Amino acid sequence: MKRILFTIFSLTLFTLTAIAQPRLSSNKSMHNFGQIEWKQPVTAEYVITNTGDKPLVLSNITTSCACTDATWTKSPIAPGEKGTISVTFDAEALGRFEKSVGIYSNSDPSLVYLKFGGEVVQEITDFTNSHPYEIGQIKIDRTEFDFPDVQRGETSTITFSVVNQSDRPYEPVLMHLPRYLTMEKTPNVLQKGQKGTIKLTLDSEQLLDFGLTQSSVYLARFAGDKVGEENEIPVSAVLLPSFNELTVKDKANAPIIKLSASDIDFSSQLAKKNKASQDITITNTGKSTLVIGKLQVFNPALSVNLKKTSLQPGESTRLRVTINKNNPGKKKQHMRILMITNDPSQPKVTINVKR
Repeated sequence: MKRILFTIFSLTLFTLTAIAQPRLSSNKSMHNFGQIEWKQPVTAEYVITNTGDKPLVLSNITTSCACTDATWTKSPIAPGEKGTISVTFDAEALGRFEKSVGIYSNSDPSLVYLKFGGEVVQEITDFTNSHPYEIGQIKIDRTEFDFPDVQRGETSTITFSVVNQSDRPYEPVLMHLPRYLTMEKTPNVLQKGQKGTIKLTLDSEQLLDFGLTQSSVYLARFAGDKVGEENEIPVSAVLLPSFNELTVKDKANAPIIKLSASDIDFSSQLAKKNKASQDITITNTGKSTLVIGKLQVFNPALSVNLKKTSLQPGESTRLRVTINKNNPGKKKQHMRILMITNDPSQPKVTINVKR
């Protein structure tokens, strides 16, 4: 009898061990650049999700030629969390290309291949892949300006590309620029079929407060154009507190914020009803008091209720997120909740919301 029980226990332990493992999932297996300019490096980015129940570690990334450079998330990716892999292609040789990216990890299988391809040309004539969005007869390569996080006194830049598909010369203009943004364009006027760039510079000194600042700019489609939802481009910037003065000891004894989830998907609930709620557990796994100094929601469809903003080591609290389908807000804006904390490793915590 004891032998039978031991055998059952051993099989159960083996089964649990086999099930409990990291699993690597990518948002795409192939990245198509379309046409790219000769000697103009381009970057493919893959979003990696750990769909298993053990931390996922990306140990190495290899490419099928010496003409690429890869970077990836080095820290362990917790179950349900995401990491990134970025592969830059130098575009030194003209012609069509297809390359592979080998991902080594502690998942099963331990080696997974992703691909990217396209065509290197002297002059781009097909902007379908490189500029997939249209505002009137102007094609652009992005529909949202999300600046990298900054601390007070720093500057940050974003460069995006525009193509004139109209039959007349076009001068790129961004209307309603907020005071913390300045714009530079090259060239000043685009002829038919010509591509240009617009550089936006963020001055953090002009941001009023810590946390997320959101606004919109409007890309003129022609001379004398007006602002409207059709030519609106959302802009977001995050100003973070500085922890540069903390000592090594301070950092070792700092608070650490941990969330039970960083993504909320309401789509299935809203298919059946107009209002839905989900809870996220926030825990302080550090050694000193965790303070959530700011909790921001910028979409009227979302509301939040946080039980406590100060957590002692080991303490948890509940964040309830509610969405109302009857109050959609601006559909162009990225729906998210942002927290500013005194955790020096995570001063900004973002919860993405899908409806």
